[in-house]
Amino acid sequence: MAAKITSLQVAEKAGVSQSAVSRVFTPGASVSQKTADKVRAAARELGYRPNVLARAMVKGKSRIIGLVVAYLENFFYPETLELLSNALQEQGYHVLVFMTKQTAHNIDDVMEEILDYQVDGIVMASVAMSSDISARCQQAGVPVVLFNRGQDIDGITAVSSDNHAGGRKVAEFLIAGEHQRIAYIAGWEGASTQRDREAGFRAGLAAAGHKLHAYAVGDFNTELARLAARDLFDKPANQRPDAVFVANDHMAFAVMDVLRFELNLQVPEDVSVIGYDDVPPAAWLAYNLTTMRQRANLMVAETVDALMDLISTPDTAKPRRVAIDSPLVVRTSARMPKGWNTKGSTNEGF
Repeated sequence: MAAKITSLQVAEKAGVSQSAVSRVFTPGASVSQKTADKVRAAARELGYRPNVLARAMVKGKSRIIGLVVAYLENFFYPETLELLSNALQEQGYHVLVFMTKQTAHNIDDVMEEILDYQVDGIVMASVAMSSDISARCQQAGVPVVLFNRGQDIDGITAVSSDNHAGGRKVAEFLIAGEHQRIAYIAGWEGASTQRDREAGFRAGLAAAGHKLHAYAVGDFNTELARLAARDLFDKPANQRPDAVFVANDHMAFAVMDVLRFELNLQVPEDVSVIGYDDVPPAAWLAYNLTTMRQRANLMVAETVDALMDLISTPDTAKPRRVAIDSPLVVRTSARMPKGWNTKGSTNEGF
């Protein structure tokens, strides 16, 4: 293995001081163009690369943000992670992604590992955290922002859609469509997003004098969503639901496949289906799914702004609870109510 080239060797090659080499590779440092050109030429010839992490650690900042995620099979998260990574890089930070499972023990283990990396901040996308780990982060001076989750822990910033209002909008749309037997397929019941969507949906039904006709749990998992669909809809026509709200698009696609290709039901003639997220496949002609849009760009902007505030002004920054309104994106998987007022909804997906 070749010996590692040092900044001293580059300085000797370029005929400059070692501190000049350091300034050339430090963003914003003052150095003449002539010196910079000589140093970079010598570095290229020798194969030198500066140790950015070591320099950052000397200054007490790693310039790394830990990003924790659990559901990459859901189309919403790969797209969102790209937005988050790009936005954080624009702020001069590198992103270190950690995968986890949605269990308290697993998440706590991952969080311990993240803290060992001396990250400057943590974004937890689609996962919650224990109060013990929250206290550890606060003691270590590492700010945490929950993305697409809410949590009742003092001092934690959380950014999500207004899931309660979103669930209520779905109920209002289905009732306006004169559906009588309305079902709900829940996500993972430990998630705040799931709980809030269901609570808003039930509240919307109750406000109109309706009760939930049927209920099943899909756990944000496609196979469990298929099982839920078979359980709810493999029944005589007068017993099965005539509409279903599915807690996210990822499950809604699986539900639609079961309805159409296993049970030979027509969507929306026999059953209206509504999802949540508005991931790209929702607009594909194969699904053309009516759904609630999570405005990922606004959620990411709020998340990054809150995290930068917590990092730059830790003594004065206040925890935030941000809930961003979601529009109903009307397509063809659900029956269009007569005279439906499209205010707050759209046929184009904006």
